Amino acid sequence: MNSRHYGTGAAQLTWGTRLLRVGCAFTYRAEVPTPAVFLVRPLWNTDIRMSQENLDVKPDVPMRHHLDPYGNRNTRVVLPAGLSTVHYSAWVDVPDRTEDVDDTVPETLPDGLPDDVLLYTLPSRYCVSDVLGDEAWSRFGAHPPGYGRVREICRHVHESLNFGYGTSTALSTAADVNAAGFGVCRDFTHLAISFCRALNIPARYVFGYLPDLDVPPGDTAMDFAAWMEVWLGDRWWTFDPRNNEPRKGRVVIGRGRDAADVAMVTTFGGPRLESMVVQAEEDLAPSWR
Repeated sequence: MNSRHYGTGAAQLTWGTRLLRVGCAFTYRAEVPTPAVFLVRPLWNTDIRMSQENLDVKPDVPMRHHLDPYGNRNTRVVLPAGLSTVHYSAWVDVPDRTEDVDDTVPETLPDGLPDDVLLYTLPSRYCVSDVLGDEAWSRFGAHPPGYGRVREICRHVHESLNFGYGTSTALSTAADVNAAGFGVCRDFTHLAISFCRALNIPARYVFGYLPDLDVPPGDTAMDFAAWMEVWLGDRWWTFDPRNNEPRKGRVVIGRGRDAADVAMVTTFGGPRLESMVVQAEEDLAPSWR
């Protein structure tokens, strides 16, 4: 087994934090050796602290790590012919609070945006803000600019789309799911991002681990979650059109223009996915403490 460990040891719980165990496992069957890129490791930031981080592949294969253009932590492997499993796990201390909310935050005109934020006002592969521009302006153009307008966009998307696995495909754009009225969390996010960008509000796609902390547990198996960050005032703010409520315990894995930039797995060939398991839950008694 080829294993990599990150971090410097056990994190100590402090007042105001919750300890999560997050991770995933992908099992593939390949006919021939197949290069692949996995994006499953959380991003480091000042709000979370990781420990006991481990990534391994069975059978043993070399791994190469790199940062993509958006700063996400990618891992490159070559899946061997036959059956193989990529497994990731970590413990993460997260703040015991929801993301910030502030109805007074204004929008920033395009001329005042930082150079590296301008990218997130443009259409992208799935976020077709140019196609949805007329609808965005007719629905939200008269709403007072600022945090409240973005919240109204999220409310509309949350109420207009019905969640359902298998209701969209890897080719479905925001315009497709808007017309169909069905999608999964990435589709909710793509549609809300598209409406924001059509109004010249920078918005970027985010995905990661989202446990059921202080909310009723979901009625489906745990999966990766998608949400968005919107530039208002002088910083990024978190919005979640799928759940449409502030949540605790978000652990960001990747950020980009849309899901095309932050696929969990990119394979350069046709291996068959046999199974995928995602874990994101509070750990009240970690075995290593």
